[in-house]
Amino acid sequence: MELIRRIKQAEEQAQQIIEQAGAEAAGQAEQGRQRRRQLLEEAEQERKRAAAEAVAQAEAQAQQEVENLKARAQKERHDLHERVENKMPGAVAKVINYLGTHFAESPQNPVCCLRD
Repeated sequence: MELIRRIKQAEEQAQQIIEQAGAEAAGQAEQGRQRRRQLLEEAEQERKRAAAEAVAQAEAQAQQEVENLKARAQKERHDLHERVENKMPGAVAKVINYLGTHFAESPQNPVCCLRD
């Protein structure tokens, strides 16, 4: 009888060990899933941060390029204005001279009509 009781007790202990091992394995598996989930969330946050940083950097570079282009265009307009401004009186004089010599005292002369 004692032997049967010991066998049953050993079987119960074996069953408890199996259940405990199963519970520990399930716990470790859950910890592994949680860790993977956490790593995925961290990776996703890092990806979003990197994307936002790249967008911000691209926007800053684009803004700088826009400012550079505006400054260059302003300088080109200024340079063109300076070149034209010096030539303007001579060009006006040539036009007036041309009109005066080709349409002098003619009714078709627009300058003639303006004097009246």
